[in-house]
Amino acid sequence: MTAMPSTNGPLRWLSELTRQTRPSSWEEINDLLTHIQERGHPTRPRVDDDYRRHFGRGTAFITFGYGIDGVTIEVAKYAQSLEDIYRSAHSHAIYLIGESFAPETASILPPDWQRIPLNGIDGWDKWGDGVWFDALFRKTLIARSEASRRLAINIFEQAASIAERLGRLLVEHQITLLAPVNIASNPGNLAATLGVIMATEALGTHVLNINHDFYWEGGKSLAERTADELPGVRDHFFKNILNRPFFELFRRLYPWNGERWLQVNINARQSRKLIQKHRFPQEKVMEISTCVSDRFFEAYDQQDVLDCRNRMGYILSDGDAIIHPRTVDEHIAALDLWMEEQKPCVISARPGLTVDLRAEGLLILLQPTRVIGRKRITKNLDLIEALLTKSQLREAFENNPQRQLVLHITGPAPREHKADLLSVLQRFKNVVDTLPARIAERIFLAFSVGQESHPSFARLGFKPLTIEDIYRLADVVVFPSTTEGRGLPIIEASASGIPIICSRYSPKEVFAEVVGEHLPEKFRIHYLRFPEKFFAPGFLSTVSELLLKPKSNPLYSQHNRTAVRARYGRETFKAHLKKLLWRLHRLDQEAGAE
Repeated sequence: MTAMPSTNGPLRWLSELTRQTRPSSWEEINDLLTHIQERGHPTRPRVDDDYRRHFGRGTAFITFGYGIDGVTIEVAKYAQSLEDIYRSAHSHAIYLIGESFAPETASILPPDWQRIPLNGIDGWDKWGDGVWFDALFRKTLIARSEASRRLAINIFEQAASIAERLGRLLVEHQITLLAPVNIASNPGNLAATLGVIMATEALGTHVLNINHDFYWEGGKSLAERTADELPGVRDHFFKNILNRPFFELFRRLYPWNGERWLQVNINARQSRKLIQKHRFPQEKVMEISTCVSDRFFEAYDQQDVLDCRNRMGYILSDGDAIIHPRTVDEHIAALDLWMEEQKPCVISARPGLTVDLRAEGLLILLQPTRVIGRKRITKNLDLIEALLTKSQLREAFENNPQRQLVLHITGPAPREHKADLLSVLQRFKNVVDTLPARIAERIFLAFSVGQESHPSFARLGFKPLTIEDIYRLADVVVFPSTTEGRGLPIIEASASGIPIICSRYSPKEVFAEVVGEHLPEKFRIHYLRFPEKFFAPGFLSTVSELLLKPKSNPLYSQHNRTAVRARYGRETFKAHLKKLLWRLHRLDQEAGAE
């Protein structure tokens, strides 16, 4: 590795560092990071005594890309609340940095938050079309082999380019606070993580490192997994644990313990692991909650529900008042094309059917997630099959030939999860093939893929749907996920007053925290637990009752709304964010006093 350059300023030093330093192994990259930390910030930026004024000059969020997903929705909440906090100090510039910005995000990310594209930082199969992710986490990488050495060189070259470009952006826009979201916890792009670390360390930028998911959550090495233990969804991150030079660097990066970095996790379990196992100082680890908008708590009536369903109908039908579904066989046959286009659609058992979401007696089960295996959408189809064979819902369908049921999935289907989508479609096909034709032809599967508007809305005078409107579509929200960092649909459904059927997902401690098992009764969220093995008659009867007589149990609406407002209201969230900013500000003051 070449000698370290010495320069007059942080940006110039960063530029020379990225252009002249050429690590040729994972060990040398690790040594470089040690040198950067030991050298310290060449010129420590002055920190204003008022943390609101200082961070309000320029706060930027950075993540792989922005779409209709949980990360983007949470970023919108963080940014809006920070903007409200900064406004009192008359300084509130908000920036969003990412490789891509889906058009649909216009409905949740205001236009005055400046978008800054940064090529090369998207993650997983979108990082170099999956070449680099595969090389690091799906293929065996022999320690100190030529292939390992070449990969280290290539990853550093990408990181150096990202660091230099990001550094210029931070200086140009006077960004005093950078908030990476999942960049340094869920390893979708190792080069991006390394680039963010080098840029912020060289410039002395404050970092609020927001961690939704860690690579070890749902992941273990083969040696750690017992013989009877099923594989985890993130086991691939341990694929090359035997390549010690690589894995030592990997563990050091996720997350990075920088001098001006505050680790902000979404649950207490994550924080304990950072402190107890990874030896992070307790004062540099905190949690961030979530919030729901005030509109979730507004009163709404059946006419409001029909209005929301009407607008969604135009989205799902591509601009028509009535939806004309495609058959499941047609959809499977054209799945590759649909995965590229991801246009909203509705799937049916046979051709020639129609759906009107405004129709009396139409039932909607809503799963507000993306199509990912761990979300277990297929269990909803298991439930539908059981309801229509073993409960009073079957009788309701027999007695009313106009009654229909829609399972609506709101999020997109990431291309790397095509197999998961195919499993959902195959399970739907199995269900409609099993049920009598007169029942099967009234069961539908809807995918709105994050769309909340349609070109026809301008002609019809419709407003785009909002996240609050989406929940109002539902008779019941279903959430049979196996693993979650938080479990936002439980909170949002409860704020809407919609019954929630959910699994007691892992980590169990996180689930307990979300529903408030440790809290007094008035703060606990009431839910119906998704059975793991079979649907008991009592459970099916309860679900049927919720669908057919939604007002028969007002407890969900009244109690859950009150509990969620107290725990996840906007003012509570802003007060918590102020504590995070103050803590980050104090860390810097304490470091400067040493």
